[in-house]
Amino acid sequence: MTVPENALPSGGPAKPAQNSIKIYETDRRDRLVLAGVLLWCFLCVDIIFWSWPWGMGLTAIVFAWYAVLAAALGQALFRSRESRVLFLCNLLLAAAFALGSNFYFRFWNLLALLVLIPIHACGLSGAAVFPWWRPAMLWERTQLFFSGLFGSLGAAFSTLTPTGKTRDSKRVTAAVLGGAAALLLLLFLVPVLASADALFAAATRNLRDFIRIHFTRSVWNLMGALLVTPFVFGLLYRLRRPAPAREKPAAKVLSADALVFLIILAALDGLYLLFLLVQSAGLFGGEVFLAQQGISYAEWARSGFFQMVGVTVLNLTVMLAASALSRRSGRTWIILRILSTLLAVESLVLLASALWRMSLYVSAYGLSFKRCMTYWGMAMMALFFLAALRKVWNADFSFCRVAFAAALAGWLLINCVPIDYLVARDQVDRYLTGESAAIDTDYLLYSLSYDTLTQLDRLDRSMVVTQWDSLRFSMGHLVDQRRESARDCCADWRTWNLSACLAAGSGG
Repeated sequence: MTVPENALPSGGPAKPAQNSIKIYETDRRDRLVLAGVLLWCFLCVDIIFWSWPWGMGLTAIVFAWYAVLAAALGQALFRSRESRVLFLCNLLLAAAFALGSNFYFRFWNLLALLVLIPIHACGLSGAAVFPWWRPAMLWERTQLFFSGLFGSLGAAFSTLTPTGKTRDSKRVTAAVLGGAAALLLLLFLVPVLASADALFAAATRNLRDFIRIHFTRSVWNLMGALLVTPFVFGLLYRLRRPAPAREKPAAKVLSADALVFLIILAALDGLYLLFLLVQSAGLFGGEVFLAQQGISYAEWARSGFFQMVGVTVLNLTVMLAASALSRRSGRTWIILRILSTLLAVESLVLLASALWRMSLYVSAYGLSFKRCMTYWGMAMMALFFLAALRKVWNADFSFCRVAFAAALAGWLLINCVPIDYLVARDQVDRYLTGESAAIDTDYLLYSLSYDTLTQLDRLDRSMVVTQWDSLRFSMGHLVDQRRESARDCCADWRTWNLSACLAAGSGG
């Protein structure tokens, strides 16, 4: 026996494998971007937590974000048409916060920005595979977004750590420590010197007052910014250095027997055909026919539009599912396309009926914000049905590409319409002409934006308005209170918006 079976190797027992440390490559641009991210996070904390309602401040956040993104990515931000379009759309949505004061638009625009900005940013990464018009893009870019936020948290600290490769990198830590020490010394010495010399105290009074007022808030802002910065910088680091693009996964072709959808479409077509026949009987039979059925013509004509709009959404979903999942061969597929076309036509007729009912309702009760948005929603649904109809007869047509672009363009367009002003003008006109016996002043004052005030000024200022069933105020007093609220918004640049500014400067 020459070698023992359990003998140790010549180098002794094997050493345990050491944990690999993730190494981040950084350069001068990373340090510039890190400084920009810290300032941006400071701005976000200051505006989001210390100002309400959000106005120009939120506009500044979005514009500053794109300044940091441009510093990180350079020309890549404007290289593709998709990026340029989303860049412009996001800036326009952000500008809406500085222009209008409608709460509903602000809420929906905020949701839109929270979706579109990550989609845009992650689309600039070379790791993105799916184009913007593919529904699978949403899941892919969601993964890229959270991977960037949480996958490179050490990048910010590595950027501040001397690498030894360049002279500048070795001095970053020294510059940060020196700046922090100098700031602390200045904060300590300025009050001391002011107490020692009256002339210096007078010269620095405004500075010391500013520091005294804003110091505590600034410290909290800085702490919040330092907490968030590693996540945001990690995302930008990943965008600059994306993982190698994976191969585009083979599309999973899901298909089903067209007979399944044919039966569904036939049932829906029959139901809507019967519904439209009954509707036509009421329309052409008039009040006499409806009275025989125990139904008021006004009640019948002015109800049901929201339900009709709702069922058209279901119809559109069924049409798209049938077109995408059915096997496109044989006589069954031809019949299915005919039934889909019939369903689209019936849905358009339903939308027209809903439009007619809504118009009757508006003629009786006037405009409101919800009714105006219903008009917009019906117009968008009609566009979607036309696009879906083309998809049924042209398999190569990209419905999502058209629908996504139309939805974004339509939303930007409705943001440009002064809906609150139009609603207030319509309601005040109806009241002053005697067409309406009463006017909902609470709705116009508090549910809509400051754009309504110029129209409410047309009402008698001495008119008594009852609130909370017992409190009585004059109309002029309530309008003045609302105008004072607009002035408060304009007092801080973070909450400033053009709508409040115009309202604050109008009237008495």
